Amino acid sequence: MNIHEYQAKQLLARYGVAVPKGFVAYTAEEAEKAAQQMPGPVWVVKAQIHAGGRGAGRFADDPNGKGGVRVVKSVADVRANAAAMLGKVLVTKQTGPRGKEVKRLYVEDGCDIKRELYLSMLVDRATGRVTVVASTEGGMEIEEVAAKHPEKIVKVAIDPVTGLQGHHARRVAFGLGLAGKQVGTAVRFLDAMYKAFVDLDASVVEVNPLVVTGSGDVIALDAKMNFDDNALFRHKDVAELRDTDEEDPMELEAGKYELNYVKLDGNIGCMVNGAGLAMATMDIIKLYGGEPANFLDVGGGATKERVTAAFKLILSDPNVEGILVNIFGGIMRCDVIAEGVVAAAREVALNVPLVVRLEGTNVELGKKIMKQSGLPILSADNLADAAEKIVKAVKEAA
Repeated sequence: MNIHEYQAKQLLARYGVAVPKGFVAYTAEEAEKAAQQMPGPVWVVKAQIHAGGRGAGRFADDPNGKGGVRVVKSVADVRANAAAMLGKVLVTKQTGPRGKEVKRLYVEDGCDIKRELYLSMLVDRATGRVTVVASTEGGMEIEEVAAKHPEKIVKVAIDPVTGLQGHHARRVAFGLGLAGKQVGTAVRFLDAMYKAFVDLDASVVEVNPLVVTGSGDVIALDAKMNFDDNALFRHKDVAELRDTDEEDPMELEAGKYELNYVKLDGNIGCMVNGAGLAMATMDIIKLYGGEPANFLDVGGGATKERVTAAFKLILSDPNVEGILVNIFGGIMRCDVIAEGVVAAAREVALNVPLVVRLEGTNVELGKKIMKQSGLPILSADNLADAAEKIVKAVKEAA
């Protein structure tokens, strides 16, 4: 689960992470009142969407204008810029060309920036440890730094038994070129950030940029936090921060039925049981010249109702021109899949090619159900046969 910048800063501040003062605003009037509560003479008005690159982004109705992060020097300008941003679609590298509508802003006190750094914590799947990643190249995407200047990245893996130790934090501070009292400040910052990461079951905490001010303070000028969805039951307060307006409506609908669904840009819908098999299915569709429209794993214990919901979800995507169902029945029974597919196809009046490959538990019964349904379902003997048939059928139907 993702949250907005201002929400991440509020959470981190509870643990002692230094952040600038700021207020969320939903209207231009609220933005003006927020600015009046801060001394100035500089304020920053930030669009709050679940995407990076806001400062470099552009609004769809004014592609040559200002981005989604604006530095202003009067309360009147705070209000004017807030009015110009709210309700508009901001397009960044991460939103894609469709962009995201700005429904809330964060008005923040200005900061005397002397240096910009990069700092994050994440779970390194290779080591199974929380790892600190830091760089002197703040404000840049860390992937770009890794590609062009790998020597400027500091990585420190934390043993879960000991947790973050002083020598870990000092190594990061020295790697960032900090000196004097800045080192002690950075150590306290890292201690607080690590405690927040562990306590809140975060999967990523990213501060970019981490700034050193003219007075030597170390402050999180921006903040991003992602959380482990499987641990949200322990954090009701964090779960309440979820902004469903920022999520794909189809993915939200899938969540109601405990389906693992991710929308993609292709035209062949996929319904598979098992994440690995789903990835292989998408790969082989591309191998045969097609493009998958989604990742959809119905899981090992799906019911007829859940399969029906999954099928209807795929068909609700206007880009879908064909569907491939690929099921290996272990815990999941093939007859249950067949019943769900037939029920959904009848309910939504199937009008695109459908190829089904079944194998495993109750496979013959599943094939019999589909054959007796009277629906135009193409049966496949194996995965390659299924991919070839659906790609061919979609091209012929075009």
